[in-house]
Amino acid sequence: MGCDGGTIPKRHELVKGPKKVEKVDKDAELVAQWNYCALSQEILRRPIVACELGRLYNKDAVIEFLLDKSSGKALGKAASHIKSIKNVTELRLSDNPAWEGDKGNTKGDKHDDLQRARFICPVVGLEMNGRHRFCFLRCCGCVFSERALKEIKAEVCHTCGAAFQDDDVIVLNGTKEDVEMLKSRMEERRLRARLGKKAKKPKAAESVSKPDVSEESAGPSKIKAGKPEETSLDSREKKITPASKSAAAAANGSSSGRVGKPPCGAAKRSIADSEESEAYKSLFTTHSSAKRSKEESAHWVTHTSYCF
Repeated sequence: MGCDGGTIPKRHELVKGPKKVEKVDKDAELVAQWNYCALSQEILRRPIVACELGRLYNKDAVIEFLLDKSSGKALGKAASHIKSIKNVTELRLSDNPAWEGDKGNTKGDKHDDLQRARFICPVVGLEMNGRHRFCFLRCCGCVFSERALKEIKAEVCHTCGAAFQDDDVIVLNGTKEDVEMLKSRMEERRLRARLGKKAKKPKAAESVSKPDVSEESAGPSKIKAGKPEETSLDSREKKITPASKSAAAAANGSSSGRVGKPPCGAAKRSIADSEESEAYKSLFTTHSSAKRSKEESAHWVTHTSYCF
């Protein structure tokens, strides 16, 4: 067994017992949750955002995670529920005047002041160090203690005055029960948003189809695309047809004694022979001003000696 030199071993040195469970230092855990980013494990720097589960992140780290999801990072599981930048809210935090973490000494060295919190509640004045429960509002991003929310009951935000509901209140770095409750709320909220998008799609399709119906039933105010001569001729013929029909009916009534369509061999009335003004006749191709020679109608012939 050894024991050279007169040493006497003890029982715990010879018999291996069960391993002791390592206990997590609560102070160290609080410092990690409230002072470091949950995604990059770097010190929290403004702008600071929070997800729907109440975890704190640096906004730059979230953007890098969304742009580069292919990298298999172990810390990416903490932000797996973040699908877009809309799933996080930028926080409006109130600085603690007693915090001296960013102040350096004469040599230029800096230290992290872990004894005091960087931020406080703007209503009650409690430090945001994890010993007091804090929450934020999804509608505006304002952060304050849960004590201020309970003692000063209101339907608007205590700092900016924005209206909110109970669903908008999210606890920061809550317990496991709080995280499960927030997760169920997040899933319900996203499900409602998904159903709302599906309901909007049929309405959008109906709104697109309605203008087509209105265009078909537009009546005389709607002019179809085509040549200007044809459209104006059709519109003019529609105006002339009632008078011509009445005249033809009177002529046929004297001969045949019944009203009907003019015979197929009847000559069509020419616009050039009508009693309309010259300005109106010039709109049609039968007018003398519309008749041009081949040289004038060719697109490559220049009428002047100046070519630009």
